[in-house]
Amino acid sequence: MNSKNKLIGIVGPCKSGKTTLSNGLSKLGFNAKGIAQEHSFSPQMWRKITNPDILIYLDVNYENTLKRSDLNWTPADLEEQIKRLLHAFAGADLYIETSDLTIPEVLSKAVTFLENFIS
Repeated sequence: MNSKNKLIGIVGPCKSGKTTLSNGLSKLGFNAKGIAQEHSFSPQMWRKITNPDILIYLDVNYENTLKRSDLNWTPADLEEQIKRLLHAFAGADLYIETSDLTIPEVLSKAVTFLENFIS
């Protein structure tokens, strides 16, 4: 089974780029789904929601969450989401820090990984 046939889950804190990456991968024919794990108190909710074959973890710093949206939150709120994502982070196949990357750069990193992923 090649990576385009595998279910790709994408997790990360708010405004890390889950929806954008999922949409970009889907347009390229990948079976990708953003998972809102950061809102769940259940550490394994990402598995219960999607149980992906491949898990991508996107990260973002506090300053960029504010630039990407009008979120009304504090650094402590982001830290809480990161705590909720620890299980997903530990199970991730790919980690991408998106703070200083463009949308095409994030997509390129994900596609390069997926194309080289050995099943």
